[in-house]
Amino acid sequence: MDYIYSILTLTGITMIGVMGTYMVTGLTGQFSFGQAAFMAVGGYVSAMLALTFKLPFPVAALAGALAAMAAGLLVGVPTVRLRRDYISLVTFGFGEAIISVLNNSAQLTGGAEGLVNIPKRVDLPLVAVSVLVCLFCVACYKNSKFGRQCLALRTDELAARSMGIDVHRLKLVTFLFASAITGYAGVLYAFYSQYLEPGFFNWTVSAEWLIIVFVGGINSLTGAMVSAVVLSSLPEALRFASAWRIVIYCVIVLIIINYRPNGVFGDWEISRLWKRKSTRVEGDRA
Repeated sequence: MDYIYSILTLTGITMIGVMGTYMVTGLTGQFSFGQAAFMAVGGYVSAMLALTFKLPFPVAALAGALAAMAAGLLVGVPTVRLRRDYISLVTFGFGEAIISVLNNSAQLTGGAEGLVNIPKRVDLPLVAVSVLVCLFCVACYKNSKFGRQCLALRTDELAARSMGIDVHRLKLVTFLFASAITGYAGVLYAFYSQYLEPGFFNWTVSAEWLIIVFVGGINSLTGAMVSAVVLSSLPEALRFASAWRIVIYCVIVLIIINYRPNGVFGDWEISRLWKRKSTRVEGDRA
């Protein structure tokens, strides 16, 4: 039972991290290989504040999310004017720089040995509530004026600019929002696992989140969340296959990408079901 509890909790934290990747890639079309670095910033800052200054969890969590947003501002200001491939390189370099700083700051972060004795303040109910709140915020952002502008930007940046959309500002705001959400995922991870180590946040985690978004459907927040649940738990479900489980996992992902290039869900959202039901109810009343 404890094992299933742990898997569900970590899956929920992964879902929040994937939301940040979805905002950057799914909404604005940028490819970031450094999202896990913002998770590291949020986790380490909040944990160090709790350990050093004995701050209560809500204050430390807020500080961690704000620190991740500040890191996003540091990276975002010079990169939003770049093309997509250059953004990937810059965020990859930022992620590797964060890992290097963490490894070489042993007095503050514990270095390669990691940060230990973090108080446990996170459980499954808190993670579940956090997932719902973050999902609501991201969905509202997508359906707002800013979200529609992001979709126009992703489709054709030049056309969006000609329509009067401040492309660079929009990219930056979305990037900061995504950084804060990802940083909060790091906070939850730190106060659940009670241990942080730089290797947890390397570029492969960011790449995995990108894969999850593409498998679910780059145009679908619903698809990204379902994909996060399935692909996060799939390696554990395939544990019976021992050493072959990663191979099976990769084959499944490759099949989906090849036969469903737009993702499993394409651009479908679960909110469409609610709209259809409301339309039918109004039609019956009429």
